[in-house]
Amino acid sequence: LVEENDKNECKVACFIKGPATALENLKCRIVNNASSLVVEDSEELVSNVISIECSDYKKTITFPINIGIPFTSCFRGNYREIVVKVTDVNFQSKYLTPISLERYQGNHKEAFVEVKIYQLGVFSVLSCLKKETFTVPKVGLTQKLNVDSRISFCYPPETFSSPAPMEIKIQPVETSLVSILKARHDMYHAVVSTSALVYVQHPSAQPFNSSVTITLPCPPNPDQKRQGDETEHARAITATVKRVATTYHTRSVSASVRKNGENVQDTLKLLGHRNQEEEWKVFDDVIIQNGRNGLVSFELNEHLESFVVIRLSFLLENTYLLLFAQALEEALGSTMANVILYRKRENPYKIIVLLSASKELPCELQNLHEEGYFGPPEPTQQFPLREGEQIHFSFRGNIFASENGKDFGKAYRLIFHSQRKHRMELQIKEVDEFGNHSSPHYKGTVVFYKITRDMITKKWEQPLPYDEYQHQSPLCKLALTLPKHEKLTNRPRSTKPTSSDSSEALWDNLLSWLAEELAEDNTSLLTLCLPVRRSVLQLVKLKCPDNLTHQIYELLCYWKKTLPRSADKQQLLSRYLRKSGRSDLSEELHFKWQNKVFT
Repeated sequence: LVEENDKNECKVACFIKGPATALENLKCRIVNNASSLVVEDSEELVSNVISIECSDYKKTITFPINIGIPFTSCFRGNYREIVVKVTDVNFQSKYLTPISLERYQGNHKEAFVEVKIYQLGVFSVLSCLKKETFTVPKVGLTQKLNVDSRISFCYPPETFSSPAPMEIKIQPVETSLVSILKARHDMYHAVVSTSALVYVQHPSAQPFNSSVTITLPCPPNPDQKRQGDETEHARAITATVKRVATTYHTRSVSASVRKNGENVQDTLKLLGHRNQEEEWKVFDDVIIQNGRNGLVSFELNEHLESFVVIRLSFLLENTYLLLFAQALEEALGSTMANVILYRKRENPYKIIVLLSASKELPCELQNLHEEGYFGPPEPTQQFPLREGEQIHFSFRGNIFASENGKDFGKAYRLIFHSQRKHRMELQIKEVDEFGNHSSPHYKGTVVFYKITRDMITKKWEQPLPYDEYQHQSPLCKLALTLPKHEKLTNRPRSTKPTSSDSSEALWDNLLSWLAEELAEDNTSLLTLCLPVRRSVLQLVKLKCPDNLTHQIYELLCYWKKTLPRSADKQQLLSRYLRKSGRSDLSEELHFKWQNKVFT
């Protein structure tokens, strides 16, 4: 099924395989504006959001049918998997396991996920944390996880009174994330590393009859490892010294080595919560054993829905540990992002606005430059966004925007998905052509607001509110300017200014010659000592970003327009050229003016 957009461009929404009679009555739409409603924490959208419904409700659809949905995903190791989520009109969801992940569907070279469906609804392809399911029998079980064989759960015999199903997900924690949190807050300096964040579902809710032993990796302190290496190196030096020095001296060195090698033992803490309603808790009574190769193990005599082990270089108050766990969970569920607003180089009235993950910002800017889009303004400061959160923005001041060139003054929306790019091309124009009369350009501001998933109404049709953001503070703002275009004034014939000579045309030729001469020596606009405002220099650079000759010409023309009619332009321009260190051009200008040589 093919979706057609406003630009008369077609793109494949999905492929459907089934009885011909069933396919005749299906209607498919891409509903990406509702994408915030189909994702939850730890889920990442990797496809369009597709609504498939029956076009004739009197007809009966014969199930099952197969659908293939194109998607683009960056797989993140063993910990994530691709699933299809189907959501009904009441926002009840089910997860479907793919039949296949194909690179080709017919003649289309794309990644497709194929699933068998038994109901219609809204379909989306998601990258989720991989779920491991197993059942603990009465005789006990030692289960090593497929996502990471270093993580294991050991259930002794009679742990449960009857077989108990378990569902486990592992959220890895990158060491760089811990470093970022420590850099932001000095109070987390004691944190060395953390284990993965473990989520456990225990549907039967049976109490534990005996303790369960859990083993998982928690990276060791690199400083201690370095100290241990230094100790071994010092011992080797000591052994060498023994062969050439006195016994007394050797003992002194050995004693010194042992003193330096005495490391303070790391502290290991278990944090978790029993259910989603509870806050994080520190389990001080749980003893954690420090094993080899960075493995730690501990025993639990109760069910925890989620937990993490934190390695500390020195003791930290529980209050700070709880704050760290909350900050870690928040950071794992969010991504630092920036808003980019660039304008087309050839047409400053055309702009593009997009959301980009901060780590991909340099690549995004490079791609925009290749498409002909440049600043100013510069991208916004980075800010955290969760999957499915929205950025609403509107234009204030003397500039407004439109998607279609007709409807100006609306609010606009960007939806953040870490593995998808959401961009919007807009046309901008001035609200009042006589506004900003003291400035060479029109001025406006783009105001951005952050809309969390909790603030979004659960409706499949997502209208954009207009001017309803006064109750919340803006996330950020970007200043925007638009060069003024020269107005043509039609005067009656009797009032049209006439010139007794062709001095204007001669001056135009003279300034063109002067611009070429200055550009040949790569003369900077700032080195020209013309009395113009800095905003004029910025406007000229924006108007002709890649052509220095045109920039200098535009600047000279602007300067000439500001002069009264009675001013001696040649004498003034010669003086500024001398001040700029170009006495040669000043003399040549005087010669050309005196002899009327302008070609």
